[in-house]
Amino acid sequence: MTLKIGVIGTGAIGEDHIRRCMQALSGAQIVAVTDVNLDRARQVADQYAPGAKVPEDGESLIALPEVEAVIVTSWGGTHARYVLEAIRHGKYVFCEKPLATTAADCLKIVEAEAAHGKRLVQVGFMRPYDAGYRALKALIDKGEIGEVLMIHAAHRNQRVGANYKTDMGITDTLVHELDVFRWMLGDDYVSAQVIFPRRSGMAMEHMRDPQIVLLETKKGIRIDVEIFVNCQYGYDIKCAVVGELGEASLPMPPAVELRKSAALSTEIMTDWKERFIAAYDVELQDFINGVKAGKLNGATSWDGYCASVAADACVKAQESGRIEPIEMSARPALYTV
Repeated sequence: MTLKIGVIGTGAIGEDHIRRCMQALSGAQIVAVTDVNLDRARQVADQYAPGAKVPEDGESLIALPEVEAVIVTSWGGTHARYVLEAIRHGKYVFCEKPLATTAADCLKIVEAEAAHGKRLVQVGFMRPYDAGYRALKALIDKGEIGEVLMIHAAHRNQRVGANYKTDMGITDTLVHELDVFRWMLGDDYVSAQVIFPRRSGMAMEHMRDPQIVLLETKKGIRIDVEIFVNCQYGYDIKCAVVGELGEASLPMPPAVELRKSAALSTEIMTDWKERFIAAYDVELQDFINGVKAGKLNGATSWDGYCASVAADACVKAQESGRIEPIEMSARPALYTV
């Protein structure tokens, strides 16, 4: 069976997902594409999915009878609207992060899906599909380092654009760690604090960079994450998990070791899409397979809500300088299995 998919949003990620479905993955066909810029949507459709319909808006695309599942890669502020519309039509939907730009809208999606009585939504958190993170979680689950006590992590970007603001260090950058650590530890957060070290001279005048986020979980695990989005040297993701019996670290991506001119070196990536390209492939293939099987396996609407609540607390901690509590609504029964 070929799953017929409609894509809302043809920016960089949307275009790449369309290419991925049509050229790299199996069992899917893009049958409709739309974007706020319809000329852009037609251009992407002509390049990767000739013959795909280009309806005027996302709601029209979702309503098409031939569209069996939806991928939402539009601007974050539109996500809740399109995901809720897909649920109303009883259609599966893959929504790139964030699920919504507010925790309140995330909760509306959770409640709508719970009322439907079946999981229809997968959120585009790709790190649990990364081979390195999977290997790290498997080692933790086997008890190789005993009970986890601490995590030391870093999320470094070479540089960011002029529109990047200090709070985006949380909402656009840290949000990946907020999700993957919950998944890796099987634990929830209870508090957050943000500390600003000495400001980098490479940061733009309107932002504070780097920053350090301190998290505590229900089990008492302490997590520190360095966010440094103008580090200059490359895109670098680090994660060291400290347990009672030892430490386990996220492996570095494979790179050729070069010996030249009396020096030993390995290349460091600069593009986040390269670092996690395989994870994106595995993630979207899992969505396709899950829709066909009638059972999704990836990040849930509840996961999207939890990440949003934690992000809100971190942003509040940026502003207050205090330890801020992280409090969530009761988890619906739909998300306990």
